[in-house]
Amino acid sequence: MAADSFLMPPCRKIRICKAKREPNLNHSDSSSGVEPQDADYPYVPQLCDELENLILARFPRSEYWKLYLLNKHFLQILKSGELFKIRRQIGFKESSIFMSASGCNSWWAFDRLFKCCRKLPELPSRDVCFIGGDKESLCAGSHLIVSGREITDGNVVWRFELETSKWIKGPFMIDPRCLFASATCGTFGFVAGGIGMGLIGTNVLNSAEKYSPETKSWESLPCMHKQRKLCSGCFMDNKFYVIGGKDENNNELTCGEAYNQDKNTWELIPDMLKDDDNQVATQQSPPLLAVVNNELYSLKTSSNELRVYIKNSNTWKKLGAVPVRADLHKGWGVAFKSLGNELLVIGFSSSISSGNDNGKGMTIYTCKPEPESKELQWRCIEGYKDRLNFFLLNCCVMVA
Repeated sequence: MAADSFLMPPCRKIRICKAKREPNLNHSDSSSGVEPQDADYPYVPQLCDELENLILARFPRSEYWKLYLLNKHFLQILKSGELFKIRRQIGFKESSIFMSASGCNSWWAFDRLFKCCRKLPELPSRDVCFIGGDKESLCAGSHLIVSGREITDGNVVWRFELETSKWIKGPFMIDPRCLFASATCGTFGFVAGGIGMGLIGTNVLNSAEKYSPETKSWESLPCMHKQRKLCSGCFMDNKFYVIGGKDENNNELTCGEAYNQDKNTWELIPDMLKDDDNQVATQQSPPLLAVVNNELYSLKTSSNELRVYIKNSNTWKKLGAVPVRADLHKGWGVAFKSLGNELLVIGFSSSISSGNDNGKGMTIYTCKPEPESKELQWRCIEGYKDRLNFFLLNCCVMVA
């Protein structure tokens, strides 16, 4: 090996920034609260770009805002999205939880352990219908997708990009919809069913779409067998499942459907939600479903009970009680999500009595479920027991 191969690259002058107390993540020079400073550190060697990017890709994503303030070089790397591509290539991913409260445009991002929390830049829509109305959300890659209704444009989509830490309007779905099923697989987001909000009025949809953050566009998928609204979605066995809901005649549906990406077809699964307790008859919210370790779990809203789906018999097995009151609002205002190898549940604590919630007492729990487990071990997130004082409107998990 040649001797000069061990020589370090030349030193460089580093442009640093001096941050004020409250950094602004919008990154505009006029409002960021950041004062650029020149400093010459002759003892700092320059890393090759490839090694530098590999190091930055392993930097905790919840701390990326600090890189925004370091210098323009790192800021440009983050905005380019290159770090997220590297993270996917090396299999380095982190889970983040995004939440919003009813009646506002504010979103909060938490790390998986709920030790780090930051408020996102405010969603810029000023439409009173959008701000005060119901919204639905999903994640696709490094994009947070929020769908709602505006007076002027009807059903719209806003997306928050981690790369730029900014909200951008669009792209709108091919079939604008609400009360739809959604799920995430890799970097793609999937939606299906719901109530269509077209020019000719409302109708229950059987159409489906896939969102790509790479192209920032929606792609039509084959239609489902059934028209359905108020349904739920999940990914299991590498298939997009759409389960439950109501049909165009407002009849409850106990069947499910599974979209096979390789075959580009839907398979109808009869009686997927049917059981002896007749859960669907009294349920008003979409089914509360989550997949952990490729097993499907359901939170039964009438009894606050966790169940697991037995695939080979198309039945459900009871696993035990969940420490939240999903029955208080018949499933609304409760988050039931997969968080890596754990279940995440956010809702009114089981210590809250009916009619006495007053929007307070929201608690966060996690659990590592096992289909054969005889007893569930729920862990309350310290610092959040009965502390969240808002009605949870949206919650979704991003893995990027």
